[in-house]
Amino acid sequence: MPYLDSFNRPIEYLRISVTDRCNLRCVYCMPEEGVAPLGHEAVLRYEEIARLARLVVGLGVSKLRLTGGEPLARKGVEQLVAMLAGIPGVRDLAMTTNGTLLAGQADALARAGLRRVNVSLDTLRAERYHAMTRRGQLADVLAGLAAAGHAGLAPVKINMVVVRGLNDDEVVDFARKTVRDGWHVRFIEVMPLGAGQAGAQAGFVPTAETRAQIEAAFGPLTAVDGSGAGPARYYRIAGASGSIGFISPLSEHFCFGCNRLRLTADGQLMPCLMSERAIDLRSLLRRGANDDELQSAVRAAIAAKPAGHHMDAGPRGPGARPMSRIGG
Repeated sequence: MPYLDSFNRPIEYLRISVTDRCNLRCVYCMPEEGVAPLGHEAVLRYEEIARLARLVVGLGVSKLRLTGGEPLARKGVEQLVAMLAGIPGVRDLAMTTNGTLLAGQADALARAGLRRVNVSLDTLRAERYHAMTRRGQLADVLAGLAAAGHAGLAPVKINMVVVRGLNDDEVVDFARKTVRDGWHVRFIEVMPLGAGQAGAQAGFVPTAETRAQIEAAFGPLTAVDGSGAGPARYYRIAGASGSIGFISPLSEHFCFGCNRLRLTADGQLMPCLMSERAIDLRSLLRRGANDDELQSAVRAAIAAKPAGHHMDAGPRGPGARPMSRIGG
């Protein structure tokens, strides 16, 4: 049974950031020059991540997701996948990636035990993609999507962060892909995190506006049951084999159902995406804490989960942990 937090929410989902490094510099996430990377010794080793995951699963967590930075930028990540897939009690093991390195790794990841991937893709236009990511190539992502499908990493979900003035004119194009190509697209409200947080308010597009664009083009959406542990609400265009999801952290708070913890690349267990409080599991690990001590620390993090985030209060302070180190 999942462990309950102080608001009776079952905690069954752990997001694991395996690295703070990324091969892209998306305009709403990182500055063009990047952020100062963590030192090699600061980052958890795969064996340390696997041990912590096993202990968290022992408290009722059954769903694990690997994030970054860009998780495929870390060498040998399929070894970690195999370690995590072998933990009794893990029912779902997924990864969020920008997809640019996926074509060459999809088969190995699937063989290691990865079940699904979510691919971040904010535009279908090659020149715009390069401009928004400051260095990426759309063709690499499309090749990664094809490779993931062939490897059986299904369903592949596409995450599109909708930003006014940058890509909001492509909402209908993405929705059309759910009809023509069976894509599963999730439209995400831009959040006041990362390098672009100062401009997040100007770029904010509420879910209601995004949905209205889609329904103006295709007619009313039909609600469908969604799978997974995420906060998306799922719909379908009439006749589409794919689905449309909306993730609305600002306009439609979903904190009442939050079931997750986040483990950063440097071993900090965060009870909330927007919380500045974190439990330092890395220090406990490296000074020889036993399993009971580590699980006690995890329970403390669960007890510290707040009732909700405060993203609607505006950008965080200059000392806040960058998005690339949280893992989303």
